[in-house]
Amino acid sequence: MSDLYDIAVDKIDGTATNLGEHAGEVLLVVNVASKCGLTPQYEGLEALHEQYRDQKFSVLGFPANDFAGQEPGSNEEIQEFCSSTYGVDFPLYSKIPVTGPDKHPLYAHLTTAEPNAENRESMEEMLRGYDMEPTQRPEVLWNFEKFLIDRNGNVAGRFAPDTAPDAANLVEAIEAEIAK
Repeated sequence: MSDLYDIAVDKIDGTATNLGEHAGEVLLVVNVASKCGLTPQYEGLEALHEQYRDQKFSVLGFPANDFAGQEPGSNEEIQEFCSSTYGVDFPLYSKIPVTGPDKHPLYAHLTTAEPNAENRESMEEMLRGYDMEPTQRPEVLWNFEKFLIDRNGNVAGRFAPDTAPDAANLVEAIEAEIAK
């Protein structure tokens, strides 16, 4: 398995990079979407980013259109929406697939490292209530699934999409990683 920091990604402006610029930071990697019922989480994710950024913590957003076409826009449209609607200042990257046979190597790495999301079952039930069949583990379940990465680039936790950014279990996990 390749090192997380070596996986090639593009910033939302198209600049090629990798996550090495975040080496030594605690990260919360989130697949985001602009037209999802969970989209208001952008506000809470930005609040987390602001609250802990001086402690070498960053939220990283990866737009994805894998779930019900809820991220149809171009990278430029996504960036404009996030900035103007939610004041997003945390790093955003180019839209990528996060599930299925064409999933980006970053998400292949993340889902292999931690195949189970905490509290996934309640979100699976909700999707079934809408007559939608949830993805199979280890696939990402829906928009706004969260991967907590420790300062060494290891997956330290995985949280279901409906875990709010201010949920106690998520905040406690972030604070525990920052304290290390």
